Amino acid sequence: MKTVLRIAALMALTAWSGTAAANTFSLTIVNKTRSVVEAFYTSPVGEDDWEEDMLGDEVIAPGKQKTIRFKDDRNVCKYDMRFEFGGGDLEPLEDTQNLCDLGTYTITE
Repeated sequence: MKTVLRIAALMALTAWSGTAAANTFSLTIVNKTRSVVEAFYTSPVGEDDWEEDMLGDEVIAPGKQKTIRFKDDRNVCKYDMRFEFGGGDLEPLEDTQNLCDLGTYTITE
């Protein structure tokens, strides 16, 4: 009974506030491959299409790292990820992770 009351109170508070808080988090990508990471795409699990390239005009050189900051109003944490590499040495890498809790993601060959 307590759980039902807590859920009802939380739902009422969320409705009263008018908007849910956005998830804001960071992910540091560490490139421990011999190839340049040229593109990094994400989308919440269950979406059919990749969202925009999170690196934009930047790349992650071998041995380097980059921190990406996320702000998502959808309140999701579990994302599909896709990394694309330059030079044709590596095939694209896809993975699914809870990005709210991950913090650092290291790419290796």
